[in-house]
Amino acid sequence: MVDREFWPVRDLLAHLAGRWRVERIVRDLASGEEGRFGGTTLFSPLEDGGDGLLHHESGTFVWQGTPRPAERTLRFLPGPSAGASQVRFADGRPFHDLDLTSGRHLTEHPCAADLYRGEFTVHDEGHWRTVWRVGGPAKALVLTTDYTRERLESAPSL
Repeated sequence: MVDREFWPVRDLLAHLAGRWRVERIVRDLASGEEGRFGGTTLFSPLEDGGDGLLHHESGTFVWQGTPRPAERTLRFLPGPSAGASQVRFADGRPFHDLDLTSGRHLTEHPCAADLYRGEFTVHDEGHWRTVWRVGGPAKALVLTTDYTRERLESAPSL
């Protein structure tokens, strides 16, 4: 995988549907501390049957040697084109836009006094990455998340 090669996504929701293995590194730039999250993300149909996908992430976050369960839920709704989506928090509040028709997207999300700057890159049909840089009066973080598509095991033939 070469960092500057991006894989264009024609239909974002179809591309994301399914289960992904997630590995995230959280670096605190002020303290030098580093934490890790490992788990899965499932992109499944919305419960209400509407257009879009429910993104549910769950796993274990280890910070300063202490493991804790962690999870989050987002909604990926259709965007202005098939390669785009509007990402919302579980309660419906807007989070950010996402357009991966070129295989790469930059976005921002203001959160109270902090600013989240995100970069999304798709490397091939089974690998994509997000990098969020968070800055504010009390935060200086970089969150790097790698997603790898989980393949269903085929049943052995008899």
